[in-house]
Amino acid sequence: MIRNRICVLFAAMCLLLAATVFSQTRQAMTLVDLLETPRLTDPQLSPDGSQLLYVLGRADWNANQMQTHIWRVNSDGGNTVQLTNGSSGELSPRWSPSGETIAFLAKRGPTEESQIYLLGNGGGEASKLTAHPTAVSDIAWSSDGSSLYFLALDEKSLEQRSRESKNDDVYAFEEQLEQQHLWMVAVSTGKTTRVTEGGYSILAYNLSRDGRRVAFHRAPNPVLEYRDASEVWLMNSDGSMPVRLTNNDVPESGARVSPDGSQVLFRSRSNGRFEKYYNSNVFLVSAAGTTTQMLADELPYEFTAAEWSEDGRSLFVVANMGLHSELLRLDSVTGMSEPLTEGQHSIGSWTLVPSADQHILTIREPNNPGDVWLLATDTGSMLRRVTRVFDYLARDFHLPHQEGVDWTGADGVSVEGLLFYPLDYEEGRRYPLVIQTHGGPQASDKFGFGSSRNYTPVLSAMGYFVLQPNYRGSTGYGDVFLRDMVDGYFTNAHLDVLAGADHLIASSLVDGDRMAKMGWSGGGHMTNKVITHTGRFKAASSGAGAANWISMYAQSDTRSQRTPWFGGTPWQVDAPTDLYWEHSPLKHVSGVTTPTIFLVGEDDLRVPMPQSVEMHRALKSLGVPTHLYVAPREGHGWRELRHQLFKMNVELDWFEQYVTDRPYTWEIAPVDRP
Repeated sequence: MIRNRICVLFAAMCLLLAATVFSQTRQAMTLVDLLETPRLTDPQLSPDGSQLLYVLGRADWNANQMQTHIWRVNSDGGNTVQLTNGSSGELSPRWSPSGETIAFLAKRGPTEESQIYLLGNGGGEASKLTAHPTAVSDIAWSSDGSSLYFLALDEKSLEQRSRESKNDDVYAFEEQLEQQHLWMVAVSTGKTTRVTEGGYSILAYNLSRDGRRVAFHRAPNPVLEYRDASEVWLMNSDGSMPVRLTNNDVPESGARVSPDGSQVLFRSRSNGRFEKYYNSNVFLVSAAGTTTQMLADELPYEFTAAEWSEDGRSLFVVANMGLHSELLRLDSVTGMSEPLTEGQHSIGSWTLVPSADQHILTIREPNNPGDVWLLATDTGSMLRRVTRVFDYLARDFHLPHQEGVDWTGADGVSVEGLLFYPLDYEEGRRYPLVIQTHGGPQASDKFGFGSSRNYTPVLSAMGYFVLQPNYRGSTGYGDVFLRDMVDGYFTNAHLDVLAGADHLIASSLVDGDRMAKMGWSGGGHMTNKVITHTGRFKAASSGAGAANWISMYAQSDTRSQRTPWFGGTPWQVDAPTDLYWEHSPLKHVSGVTTPTIFLVGEDDLRVPMPQSVEMHRALKSLGVPTHLYVAPREGHGWRELRHQLFKMNVELDWFEQYVTDRPYTWEIAPVDRP
């Protein structure tokens, strides 16, 4: 007995020593470490379930971008192989029905548009299949493997190309548009055939499992603002006998034909009466378009993806539940739900592969940005991990503890968010706080790994608490919570954010005199509002945020989701411009005292640069410390590596200067180091 106790004690000491050594060898993440974290996307399981493909992106500092290539791995996690290595990268791998050939998209020449290439599963050189005059996207194999479908914009007319070559290129705004249509290419000959044609655009499509029908989303043109006018259609796979299935004023997505061809499922951010601005719901419409029903209307979640089961008796859906998302099974008649996953995680990519009776999905966890897992469709099956791309993160880096927290809003409603702890956290000590608000605002922050936009591992390493509140207007909490912004954007949303800060201060975690506020897009709107509402924050960073809802309405490339906030447009008869202006941060900007920087892409169409200019010039005239940083070539999200690194550096420098009064040393790109 004594000997056994000695052995147990010795084993425990060894484990403790190993854990101590392990902890000591891990290091805090830097900004460059975070930018160099790989990105795994678009996993595709082979028809027999034995192998899977995925796209892996890695930072290429010389090219100043993430470079993506296609990898293959056995479904048991063995025999990982990189299949492509083109200088411009590759995307969208798709298995042929036989599993013998892989189609993918790539640009292989300096002037080439994205085209389809074919590669044997045994390896070798890829062969070019298409030479389409415009870029190819959204590829899918026909059921017999003889052809591939794809989307492409129509080619500009010869007259237009001739004029542009002479710089005689004045154009009519949002009128001179090339439509996007569905095409088919024969694998044996490379001959392309147009499937659809006319004065409309195909936004997305999906082939039925028997290959006979195509469900698609058709809009007047490809401009984002016209998505509300898009409708669900059904046609034969050769383009004949198109039938319109929906007729409403809300956008739909994700159309899928049922296995027996009698129904089509789709998703829409609307209620059962097809009124706008609700959590995304699942709908079923008959193949003739005569009957439509909303499924599972009692569930308060947001459905971000949906697919038919093999027999059509069930639907599988990804449900956003606020801080986490899960895979559910819904009865296709009653809408009764059954959870298939559960955890402090969020689901990234997800696909059902009926031929292999498997779900393939990426799961984002606090220590993992999203490795690939498999889940059999059988009831009671367990998740099975396939890839281990991100194992090195928990092994090599000291990552922050992440937990869900909840508090009470100003009106008594429960609000929750994610809290990231400082790496050196000591109980009883108060720390500085950075509040990050998500964009959308129809979205929610969920358990997962940090990104270059929020860089929580680095902020935690610098001794900050980070709070990501799912304020009023977020998805996954029911329609009442989401629709709090209807008839007034900043009714409770900004108060929820401030209540979250007060909760952490009352919990003796945060020093209320050392707080910063940041966010992008909808998070930038929130930052602009917060600094005009209170002077409690010592520093702020607003990325692509709105200043003036009246001018923003016409400047942006999308307006329909904003109309519900204010009850109409700014230019209609009896326009509600008073409400627009009351909720505009610019109206209350005279009271701002918080040093604030603004960041925006020069080519941002969603929240155009003039919005940031208005806020910046207002603060500058008031004598409030401010800068406006504009990234050339960037749209609503910054993609170039050096631009992302600059954003993180300038924000950290700003926070350290005004929140903690500590010096900050900028990180530089690895290739620029002496």
